[in-house]
Amino acid sequence: MSDLRSANLAKYGFSTVAVHAGQAPSPKYGSVMTPIYATTTYAQEYPGEKEGFEYGRSFNPTREALEENLAALENGKFGITFSSGCAATSAVVQMLKRNAKVLAVDDIYGGTYRLLTEIFEQQEINSIFYDLTKEDAGEVIKKEKPDVLWLESPTNPQLKVIDIEKLAKVAKSIGAIVVVDNTFASPVIQKPLNLGADIVLHSTTKYIGGHSDVLGGALVVNDENLNDKLRYIQKRVGAVPSPFDCYLLLRSTKTLALRVERQSQNALEFAKHFSKSKATKRVIYPHYETHPQYQLAKKQMSHGGGIVSVEFDATTETVNKFLKNLKLVTLAESLGAVESLVDHPATMTHASIPKEEREAVGISDGLLRFSIGIEDINDIISDIDYALSKV
Repeated sequence: MSDLRSANLAKYGFSTVAVHAGQAPSPKYGSVMTPIYATTTYAQEYPGEKEGFEYGRSFNPTREALEENLAALENGKFGITFSSGCAATSAVVQMLKRNAKVLAVDDIYGGTYRLLTEIFEQQEINSIFYDLTKEDAGEVIKKEKPDVLWLESPTNPQLKVIDIEKLAKVAKSIGAIVVVDNTFASPVIQKPLNLGADIVLHSTTKYIGGHSDVLGGALVVNDENLNDKLRYIQKRVGAVPSPFDCYLLLRSTKTLALRVERQSQNALEFAKHFSKSKATKRVIYPHYETHPQYQLAKKQMSHGGGIVSVEFDATTETVNKFLKNLKLVTLAESLGAVESLVDHPATMTHASIPKEEREAVGISDGLLRFSIGIEDINDIISDIDYALSKV
């Protein structure tokens, strides 16, 4: 068994852990890459007596390697993987009892908003949404006494940066579970468990996958009791990733740091360029000095990430004309891949949120969310400039 499978990880850098954690060469065949164990069941010598696994929904060696790898990347003890980010989100809420209360950041991913308000509200889970960047956020937590404090940082698509450590301390004082959706930042940029979070959530479809070719979700925890509860749900509900999906994600984590660092460099150049453009009302990027939580972002995040949100003084019709003239940047949902994508939140990822609620948190018809890839950034900037010139 290799050193990196024995949890002795402190002396290694992030990229070393990403390449090796959970992935010792096979002791029998010496295979360097974790094999795809495409099996649904496992032989037992006697009924109820087994040395290894029993059924694919419960365990799979490829999935186990991925879970060890992701836990290590987040400085966590336990990783639990799912077939999508929404499945991972659902598992957290399914853990709660009837009439539990969730206090979530207002600028939240549309998929999470839909789950909380359309699915789990019917099961008597109560959700409250609030701007947790406000000075009174701590007092609101104490007043509402939620069972779960649900954070995203940066948020989607306003890129608000939440003071995770500060709010986690408040939440812990009232016994709330702190969940941090770390999808936008990735473990390259910030590690919420180190800041007081109880559960770290990822849509591994995004930066961890990074190639627009695999769906997945993951939860990482340090607490054994939480791990037991979440793994119970994982097994009983069965929304698990396939062995091939796990293989693809293990392939992807090896280059995670390289990709995120390049995307962050590109995104900063993108933000600088378009902050000077007469076509833009505002450019939102955590590591750009005009960001409202710039100082916190510099403290909490090692890089600014690959997402830049840009608001144009434009109607949806004008935005559509702009989008049709793009050649390199692809209009598509999702983010975090090697190719640059653009999303129109008002009509795409956040269309299910009522218009008045969208506008209240700053999601106007002129807002676009750019997921910057690893291309030569001058080519991406030129592509945007060309499309703007045609509007």
